[in-house]
Amino acid sequence: MIYALMSSGGKDSTLALDRARREGLDVRYLANIYEGSTGRVRFHGVRAELIARQAEALGLECVQLHTHPRPFEPVFLDLLQQLKARGCSGIVFGNIHLSDVRAWYEERVTAAGLRHVEPLWGEPAMELAYEVVERGYRAIVVSVDLKQPAAGFLGRELDADLLTEIAITDGLDPCGERGEYHTFVYDGPQFSQPVVVEPGATVEFEGHRFLDLVPPRH
Repeated sequence: MIYALMSSGGKDSTLALDRARREGLDVRYLANIYEGSTGRVRFHGVRAELIARQAEALGLECVQLHTHPRPFEPVFLDLLQQLKARGCSGIVFGNIHLSDVRAWYEERVTAAGLRHVEPLWGEPAMELAYEVVERGYRAIVVSVDLKQPAAGFLGRELDADLLTEIAITDGLDPCGERGEYHTFVYDGPQFSQPVVVEPGATVEFEGHRFLDLVPPRH
């Protein structure tokens, strides 16, 4: 059976891929939806081209569609059909404990005749965050919710020092499941080579602050 990873480029989906591959799943595709009006992944703010480069480094074929003018749901349903046409039998997600989010995706994935796979589901978020670092993945915080306790983490490397701060911060989900922060993974054990990026401008939009990661300038 062939699988696709649904990913926005962050730590949770990357760890889900790591788990799925170690469990023997044949994951061949990285599926991603970005905003057509900006060319970036919603909430993360990561450029679509960096997701494609990440997929290549992970040995996955990238299948990307965009919203605008169409809303998310019909685009997602089209994405499922495209993956089925490529021979996919299931989709791997990196959800952890938000039941409503999981239910939304699971209903549509199973209705499309695909298997819905959640390698991280129900596990303690702090342990998963440590697993990302201990497995050797390198990630940078690219988006923060300014109303949340993680607002000062923008641009930080996800490492042992940051995890220590996360662990002692009241009201913060350790994996940012409620949108407190988002990451972009640029290197690790599944990568054939790092995705080289440089920090660009910082932008605030709709109560969030984003760090624009850009390809290196030559």
